[in-house]
Amino acid sequence: MNTTGHWPSVGVVVPTRNRPELLARAVEGIVAQDYPGPVRTIVVFDQHDPDAGLCRGGDRPLDVLPNLRKPGLAGARNTGIVALDTDLVAFCDDDDAWTPTKLRRQVHALQQRPQAEFCTAAIEVEFGDRLTPRLAGASLVGLDDLIRSRMSMLHSSTFLVRRFVFADDEMGLVAEDAPGSQNEDWDLLLRAAKRGEIVHVDEPLVRVLWGRTSMFAYEYATKMASLRWMMTRHPEIAGSGTGAGRVYGQLACWSAASGNRRDAWLWTKAAMRSNWREPRAAIALAAVTGVVKVESVLGALHRRGHGI
Repeated sequence: MNTTGHWPSVGVVVPTRNRPELLARAVEGIVAQDYPGPVRTIVVFDQHDPDAGLCRGGDRPLDVLPNLRKPGLAGARNTGIVALDTDLVAFCDDDDAWTPTKLRRQVHALQQRPQAEFCTAAIEVEFGDRLTPRLAGASLVGLDDLIRSRMSMLHSSTFLVRRFVFADDEMGLVAEDAPGSQNEDWDLLLRAAKRGEIVHVDEPLVRVLWGRTSMFAYEYATKMASLRWMMTRHPEIAGSGTGAGRVYGQLACWSAASGNRRDAWLWTKAAMRSNWREPRAAIALAAVTGVVKVESVLGALHRRGHGI
């Protein structure tokens, strides 16, 4: 990749499951990119038959595939990755939409750092009629940043990765053993950051439809299983007071929301031992004592472009 007019080819993987209207919006955003180089899109249909009517040729070809791997988001993404032969691979969820400059801005950022392998961008959260930008306040993201915080503005629909990275044994594909395909994006970011700093374009280049469209919005058992999976897979998190406190606080909140008062108390105590300032511990405590409901807090946070 260079800065003298060569624009690398980009393959876009769009996993989808029974959301044709949202998918149409996502595809429209990809096709409308002002990127000068080749762009190929693969829409991977998870757990239902592909819609061949979406296929198109021309300079922005689109193909459809069934998920040929483990059912779920991770398997669908990997199906698309292995089907591509492009220089770069980008992700776009079927309920998100790219701004027209997204690819060009990110490819340019990678061109400025030839050794970088992974690029992200800021997002704009859409919840109801409210739009909230989520910025990182940085142009580079390191491992310590991602251990302390999930950095949710580094959304999977902003990921742009050199394709050879996925074939490297030290990196590999998206983790298909992540419970419910949750936190597989955070896992991918951590694995990438262990190889080198992540380039970040701190402008909202993707609009993310928040909360209500998630397939896992209130599957608390899956949320908790995925967090425990992350702690096992990345023991560095437990070594960070801030990072561990955040995860323990989330576990406390989801335990309280599911009605498991005992576990909610235990995780609340663990969160406060790790970081006595952890706000999720206070939320869980209020939920256990009946002062608030976790869903009510979550709804208020979503309206501001945040989550628990």
